[in-house]
Amino acid sequence: MSRPQNPITRDHFDAVLFDLDGVLTSTAKIHSSCWKTMFDDFLSRRAAEGKEPFRPFDIETDYKLYVDGKLRYEGVQTFLESRHISLSEGTPEDLPTANTVCGLGNRKDELVKAAIDRGEVESYPGSVALVREQGIRTAVVSSSNHCEEVLRAAGILDLFDARVDGRVASQLHLPGKPAPDTFLTAARMLGVTPARAVVVEDAISGVQAGRAGGFGLVVGVDRGGSGAALRAHGADVVVTDLQELLT
Repeated sequence: MSRPQNPITRDHFDAVLFDLDGVLTSTAKIHSSCWKTMFDDFLSRRAAEGKEPFRPFDIETDYKLYVDGKLRYEGVQTFLESRHISLSEGTPEDLPTANTVCGLGNRKDELVKAAIDRGEVESYPGSVALVREQGIRTAVVSSSNHCEEVLRAAGILDLFDARVDGRVASQLHLPGKPAPDTFLTAARMLGVTPARAVVVEDAISGVQAGRAGGFGLVVGVDRGGSGAALRAHGADVVVTDLQELLT
């Protein structure tokens, strides 16, 4: 699809829906690191018990394919299935030490909270500049349960008209990306149609969600050499930084 260099214009679109981690803030690095820490500990314990040889969680493949952009417990389950590991689901109230899907997810959540508390959250200047320039409605659509805390830590909480995060998805029983439901919910909150809204994502699952939802434009943000994959899964435009879309 051929599009102009600066495709987000008010005559074509009424809203822009931004993913959080890796698009607005550098927290994708926090999440990927915390996933690796949690899964490597889990996998090494299983190896010590003689269940299977230790094969560490790989950020370049496992993170991007199985957990990036997905709701936390869905990410745990998808990765475990990729390794043919079966655990009981447990409940969201499970302790982080519990050997369940929810327990592992809660352990990862603890690690993320600690990173936020250490002040590791940073926003991308080009992304913030694009949000400020648009002059049309904006929303954040994230699988994170810590979306509000991250936006506040980055100093950009007040820039958005709506937010659909992991907590909202849980309350409304919305499936996570690559299903389009969280983006569609954000569009409804803003009173816009998908065809008149833009999705901005760095995750393959997020790009798939934008395409499945029939959104007017899907922008992929390539922070680490995934541009070809983002295009292959439905991104109309791929940039390495949202600064490239500024007029």
